[in-house]
Amino acid sequence: MKTFYKTLQTLCLLLLTAGTLSAQTKLPTWAFGPFVRPAGVNPLISPDTTTRFNDPMYKRSVDWESNDTFNPAATIKNGKIYILYRAEDKSGTGIGGRTSRIGLAESTNGTTVKRSPVPMLYPSNDSQKAFEWTGGCEDPRVAMTANGTYVVFYTQWNHDLPRLGVATSKDLKTWVKHGPIFQKAYNGKFHKIASKSASIITKLVNGKQVIAKINGKYWMYWGETGVYAATSTDLVNWKPLINKDSTLNALISPRRNYFDSDLTECGPPAIITPKGIVLLYNGKNNPTYGDKNYTANSYCGGQVMFSAADPTRAISRLDKPFFVPQEPFEKSGQYPAGTVFMEGLVYFKSKWFLYYGCADSRVGVAIYTPGK
Repeated sequence: MKTFYKTLQTLCLLLLTAGTLSAQTKLPTWAFGPFVRPAGVNPLISPDTTTRFNDPMYKRSVDWESNDTFNPAATIKNGKIYILYRAEDKSGTGIGGRTSRIGLAESTNGTTVKRSPVPMLYPSNDSQKAFEWTGGCEDPRVAMTANGTYVVFYTQWNHDLPRLGVATSKDLKTWVKHGPIFQKAYNGKFHKIASKSASIITKLVNGKQVIAKINGKYWMYWGETGVYAATSTDLVNWKPLINKDSTLNALISPRRNYFDSDLTECGPPAIITPKGIVLLYNGKNNPTYGDKNYTANSYCGGQVMFSAADPTRAISRLDKPFFVPQEPFEKSGQYPAGTVFMEGLVYFKSKWFLYYGCADSRVGVAIYTPGK
C-alpha cells in the first residue's frame, strides 16, 4: 500500500511538473517570462497605519498609506531598485474615492524593501491643483533617460476626469510637475478626455534600461480601452496618433471571448528587443463575453509585440495570459475579482523584476531569469 501511494504521489508530481513546463513552453520566443513569484516574499508592500506626513492640501497630519498600497512603478538608481507605489489614505470610500499619493521604497535585492516615511508625489497647493485635488496622484510608470533624468507618468485625479500627467526628477525624491501631457496637442482636443496608463518605450544599453528614441522621437503606448500611441520631442508634451477622421488610432483593442475582452490597459515601460517592441499590458475579462476560464472582471497579464521599425504595427499577441491572480492577497482586498496589475518592470542583476498591484491593495514582485 505504501508503494502504491508513493507511486501515486510521484505520478502527481510528474503531471504537475509537466503542466508547468507545458505552460512555460506556450510562451513564444519573443515574449518575456515565465515570471516566478519568489517564495515567502509577497506581498512586498502592504498598508501601514503608522506613517504620517503633514499634508499641504488638508493642512494637517494624515495617515497617507493606511488603507491600500498598490500599482507600483520601478526603476534603478545607484545599483538599487526603487519602487514608486500608489498609496491611499482613509479619507473616503471605494476605489478612487480616497486621496492617492505616490510613495517610495528602495531595495538592494529586489525582494526586500526599505520604505520612505513620506510620499514623494502628492496633491499640493501647486500648479496642478485643478487636476489633482482631492483625488491625488495615481498609478505611476517611471523610466530614466540616458543622462539620468527620471520621468514619471501618472494619473492626475480630481474626482471629475482622470488625465495623464508627467513629472521629472534627478533623485526620485524631489519632483517637478509638468502637468497633463496632452494639453497642447491638437489645440487641447485630447486634454478633455479621460486618459491613463502611459508605457514609454525603453531599451537596454550596456545592461542599463533607458528611454529610447525611434526616428528622432520619443514614443509611448497608453490607454485602457485600447492601446494607443503618442510621440514627443521633449518628454513633456505628447501628441496622440490619430486616424484621418481625427479619432484616436487603436493599435490593439479588447477581444471578445479572450482574457482581455473588456480592457487592454498598458503596463510597464515597453522594451525594444531584437525581435521587436514588447509591451506588457493588463487585460480585463468581461463577465459576459470574456474567457470563461478566468474569473469575471479579473485583470491578467498580456503581452503584445510591435515592430521596432514601425511602433504602430502589432506583429504578435498572446492569446492566453502569462500572469494571472493566484495568491489569496491577489484575489481579495479592494478588488476581490482578482488583479495582478503590472506597472513596474526593471532589468537588475541579469534578471527582469516585475512589480504589480495585488487586488488594488498590496504590492507584489515576480522574477524572470532569461535563459533559464
